[in-house]
Amino acid sequence: MRDGWTWTGAAVAVLLMGSLPAAAQPQGMPPKQVGVVQVARQDVPRIITLPGRAVAAAAAAIRPRVGGIVTEILYQPGRAIAAGEPMFRIEATTYEANLASAEAQLASARAQLTQAEAAFRRTEQLLGSGSTQAQVETARASFEQAQASVEAADAARRLSEAELGWTTITSPIAGIASIAEVSVGDLVTAGQATELARVTQLDPIEVDMYEPSSRFLSVLDDISAGRLQLNDELRATLTLENGQVYEAAGELVAPGVTVSTSTGSIDSRFRFDNPEGLILPGMFLRGQVEMGRSSAFLVSQSATSRDKIGNLTAWVVADGKASQRQLTEDGSYQNQWIVTDGIAEGDTLVVDGLAGLAEGMDVVTVPVTFDENGVVRELPPAETPAAAPAEAPAATAQAPAE
Repeated sequence: MRDGWTWTGAAVAVLLMGSLPAAAQPQGMPPKQVGVVQVARQDVPRIITLPGRAVAAAAAAIRPRVGGIVTEILYQPGRAIAAGEPMFRIEATTYEANLASAEAQLASARAQLTQAEAAFRRTEQLLGSGSTQAQVETARASFEQAQASVEAADAARRLSEAELGWTTITSPIAGIASIAEVSVGDLVTAGQATELARVTQLDPIEVDMYEPSSRFLSVLDDISAGRLQLNDELRATLTLENGQVYEAAGELVAPGVTVSTSTGSIDSRFRFDNPEGLILPGMFLRGQVEMGRSSAFLVSQSATSRDKIGNLTAWVVADGKASQRQLTEDGSYQNQWIVTDGIAEGDTLVVDGLAGLAEGMDVVTVPVTFDENGVVRELPPAETPAAAPAEAPAATAQAPAE
């Protein structure tokens, strides 16, 4: 019986201990010391990260406008060329002869025009004495026909002159020229499907960024609810494939107006200066677009954790005791969460000494700040509030640097 009572008593003791609150603190243990900052609502940039791909601002396929034998290749592949710079030359003998023939026909037409005009004037002056009205009309028709012949001959001359000029093929844009697809001696034809070369403009460069339509609707909701103040101009920065941050900022040139049926995203185009040609067409990039500013709290990511179902949580100190809060976040800024709900102005947020905290545990607060590397540092004594009780709000901390 004694053994039975002993086991029963032990079981009751275990049950009683199990019913105690998890935050029960062992007797005689001093309060836990934690580093804290005081949170304050502030204007936070709303930055969204989007996948993107670089495209050339302009690219021209070089094709001949007249046919003939390629006699010269006048450029160096891979080097920058200016707009109007010669690239290829086609044998011009035929076109020089055509121009000479057109000039001769124009001269003949002008001579006939002079003769027809003189005959018309003479017949017109002799009307009623040496010529009839019918003769005058005939002379006028001959004169006007001679004028038309001159215009036609002049048009033919100008076309022949243009065709002769087209035997020197120039670049319509400034850019980088590709390797030639033809060699000296090859026969080319006007308007052929195969291009002779391609010129690609690299500065500026354009980047297509893809935003899910669901996020677009979320941004519109935030704007209509007053949670987001949209910027007057949308600008973007880039992160290259190797993680390097591209220095130049880009500007929006073409906002998306349709949703892709295959990806469900909206394609917007930004333009960036690219003087060194660091960004090439086809590169995959990551863009950061600052949409506007919203009023929120910035909470260091190191001061938060997620529960079993993924909710973001943090610890605050109230009346000298630790209390866990569930936060509502709306993205991140640098190394901090943008928190819109779950904490209030002036709350004392625990950012250091988080290990072992439990609900209702007694704590002693130590005001801290973050250095330029985002490391928690205790405030110097001169900056620490004198004789501050454990439950008093701590000094406002500086926002962590990236």
